[in-house]
Amino acid sequence: MAALYQSQSEEASTPILRQYLRMAVRWRYVILGAVTACFLLGLVVTLLMTPQYTASSTIEISRESDKVTDLQGVERDASIADQEFYQTQYGLLQSRSLSEHVAAELKLIDSPKFFEMFHAGGEDTAFKLVDGRFSPAGRATRERVAGEILRKHLSVNPTRMSRLVDVSFTSPDPAFSAKVANVWAQNFIQTNLDRKIQATSYGRNLLQGQLAQLKQRLDESQRQLVSYASSAKIINLPAQTGNGGSSAERPIVVDDLAALNDALAQATANRIAAQTRYEESGKAGASAQALSNTAINGLRQRRAELAAEYQRLMTQFEPGYPAVNAVKAQIDQLDSSIAKEEGRVSNSQLADYRQAQEQEQALKTKVEQLKEDYLDQRRKSIQYNIYQQEVDTNQALYDGLLQRYKEIGVAGGVGVNNIAVVDPARVPKAPSSPKLLINLAIAILAGLGIGAALAFGLEQMDEGIADPVGVKRALGLPLLGSIPKVDAEPSEMLLDRKSDLVDAYLAVQTNLSFSTDHGVPRSFAVTSTRPREGKSTTCLALATTLARAGKNIILIDADMRVPSVHQSAGVPNKRGLSNFLSGEDNVKSLVFPIEILGFAAMPAGPLPPNAAELLTGDRLGHLITRLLETYDHVIIDSPPVMGLADAALIATRVEGVIYAVEADAVRANLAKEAIGRLLTANARIIGSVFTKFDAKKAHYGYGYGYEYGYSYGRKSEARAA
Repeated sequence: MAALYQSQSEEASTPILRQYLRMAVRWRYVILGAVTACFLLGLVVTLLMTPQYTASSTIEISRESDKVTDLQGVERDASIADQEFYQTQYGLLQSRSLSEHVAAELKLIDSPKFFEMFHAGGEDTAFKLVDGRFSPAGRATRERVAGEILRKHLSVNPTRMSRLVDVSFTSPDPAFSAKVANVWAQNFIQTNLDRKIQATSYGRNLLQGQLAQLKQRLDESQRQLVSYASSAKIINLPAQTGNGGSSAERPIVVDDLAALNDALAQATANRIAAQTRYEESGKAGASAQALSNTAINGLRQRRAELAAEYQRLMTQFEPGYPAVNAVKAQIDQLDSSIAKEEGRVSNSQLADYRQAQEQEQALKTKVEQLKEDYLDQRRKSIQYNIYQQEVDTNQALYDGLLQRYKEIGVAGGVGVNNIAVVDPARVPKAPSSPKLLINLAIAILAGLGIGAALAFGLEQMDEGIADPVGVKRALGLPLLGSIPKVDAEPSEMLLDRKSDLVDAYLAVQTNLSFSTDHGVPRSFAVTSTRPREGKSTTCLALATTLARAGKNIILIDADMRVPSVHQSAGVPNKRGLSNFLSGEDNVKSLVFPIEILGFAAMPAGPLPPNAAELLTGDRLGHLITRLLETYDHVIIDSPPVMGLADAALIATRVEGVIYAVEADAVRANLAKEAIGRLLTANARIIGSVFTKFDAKKAHYGYGYGYEYGYSYGRKSEARAA
């Protein structure tokens, strides 16, 4: 049993991919049907579709047009931020206004053939023909519908990592497709130019208004500046341009103050020089002017001569000598003249000194006055500078706008476009759709998807047990063996010891021998969820294989509602189990041999009014005990579990129960409920037998294994024969 459980555990852990493959194989006809239906549907739809022709025109969209008024460069490199620009262009290519413009240029708004080509219009009064023409009253509606049709059949496909864009149009008419694609590209270029011209004109008008406003502000600020300068008596000298630069305006008081400072410095120097000369003049004629005075020098020279003469006479004569006195008188007169002359020089130097001092003081007073004037003007210049800055700002704004106004005028006159047609559309030779192979491939894939969905749904809704693994997975019972589905009568196939049926039940018998410590249970019953699941055949086959193994076997037909064992033996069902359960004790009279299969059997006997009442007593257990004294094994063909109490009553009297499960017939939930009833009655379920198993229809992996096992050796014998 351990080996059996291990085998079941390994089968239950089947990989998920194999489970899906088994499901696909099981429902292969559903999947194939879905694929076939979708394939045929795709084929029919493709053949019935109207051929469509696609024409493409390739255009180049540059980030900016060539610059004319700016000398910084010719073109600007594109960047990630330029994606916004290109997305805008793609949106403009599919704009409503452009589509309606194309429709108007191609005269599609009043063309019945155009609307008929695309099956547009319907019952709208705008599309009703009057004398073969549309009514003018519905032109606006037809224009809107024509634009929608063009946009619906237009595709814009940018080429990656480039500025190229393919503008494609699809219609049933190849020439019309090429015509629309080319006109669309040309109109896009023209509308782009129109937008630029409109933007230029709007910009010029806007700048012109702003220039007028700025000119008025500039004039007002200049008048305010001049008025304040006049009231504050601010006089500024104009700016001077020198080598390497220019100086700003400066107040005139600055120049006056600088000049007076220079004059004051010179007056101070003159005063110091005069003071020095005056102080030197008081040193007994030792001043520089006295020494350089010609008259004083002549008098001093004459005195020196007379003093020499006086000294000579004194050596010869007495001091009172008239000649000496005369010379002395001359010397005194000369000293008086020299003193007078030096006094005159000294007075002249004093006058110069006082004049220099007065001039210096006057300049100091003037400088101080200019300093006060300068500081006062500095205070007034704060407001003046504010007005001046306002004038400068307005002047700069005015000059900048004026320059921009001139540049826009030049650019508007040039009219350079940043969009160009690279390859015009040509009339397509072959239709772009429908594509038969692609449509069929899509139909097959859709069929596979639908088939897989149907298979998955059916698998989820199907509660039947389709393969041996499902017995363990769904019911939790160990599998004793799988019995193949046979076309011949089971009793006849049991006679052929090399038949698939015999081989399968021999495997069941082998697994059954490991169910207890003494081998095959001495008494066991075979039951199922509902009738015709192969329980009676299982009883008959196990009795046959055990008998051929040298065991003394008796088979009891306990299905007293639908008995079947007597039919396999070909004997009447006049006496049997029901007689013993009713009180008869002669067991031998109720048993008959089935010599062809090698075991004995006890039929069900006459059908009682209520079989469950007969089974509630101890008579069945007593019967099994008596039979085990004679037979090695007692096999009971039990009624089905569902709807009856018979199977549960019989299960409590035997050593174990074998549960027969028909492949793809019984629902798993129903079988679980039946097993639950047996377990509630404390019955021991030995295992299950999977009956009527068609290996060819089973999930993937079982067909080869079971068919190979059942037919092993048959083909070689057939070839040998």
